[in-house]
Amino acid sequence: MSTTKLRLIEAENIASQLFTAIEDRGLIKAGKTENDLNEEVFKLAEVLYGIKKYWHKRIVRSGVNTLAPYDENPPNLIIQEDDILFLDFGPILEDWEADFGRTYVIGSDPHKHKLKKDIELAWHEAKKWFDQQTQLTGAEFWKYINELAIKYGYTYGGQLGGHLIGHFPHERLEPKNYGLYVHPENPNDMFLPDANGNKREWILEIHFVDREKQIGGFFEQLLT
Repeated sequence: MSTTKLRLIEAENIASQLFTAIEDRGLIKAGKTENDLNEEVFKLAEVLYGIKKYWHKRIVRSGVNTLAPYDENPPNLIIQEDDILFLDFGPILEDWEADFGRTYVIGSDPHKHKLKKDIELAWHEAKKWFDQQTQLTGAEFWKYINELAIKYGYTYGGQLGGHLIGHFPHERLEPKNYGLYVHPENPNDMFLPDANGNKREWILEIHFVDREKQIGGFFEQLLT
């Protein structure tokens, strides 16, 4: 296993531990705003792991905001009883990037619990399929993920289905150049090496939405 992969796994393990700590401390509860929870997570990450930097904006979205794709900035909602919400954080640990997302349900709504379960199942189904490929464009993988959403009874809610991950800052592209994303405008083979001949590592994100019930869910972690 390469040094890059080892460092990325280590970074993701810390991110996973942070999310466990968020649950263990009971931070996810009704009555606080999304911004309040976001700040609590930021402070907890710094206290527990010394994390101060994030490579993308920190996201906490609840209720109808779970429908919004990454680029949107919906209004700050108060987390409700019997709510659904997701967290998406990209912490930097010793200059190595993590990108981790999970969905949480407060209460017993069966539709929300089913969505939470379905997105995790779909993530693992997509990874299993990806691991069977030896050549695959970002556009082809995007198509597969969108068809997977329909299979599970949802619509795909994100603008991307995944992206590159690595040493901060990872390979950057010009605006509207989607060559290093799981995106319908990426004709590049995801298995191609980077400019230095090194294997690229990828994140897979699953964002399913149920527009009839006005809820969405999110699951994200290392794909490769």
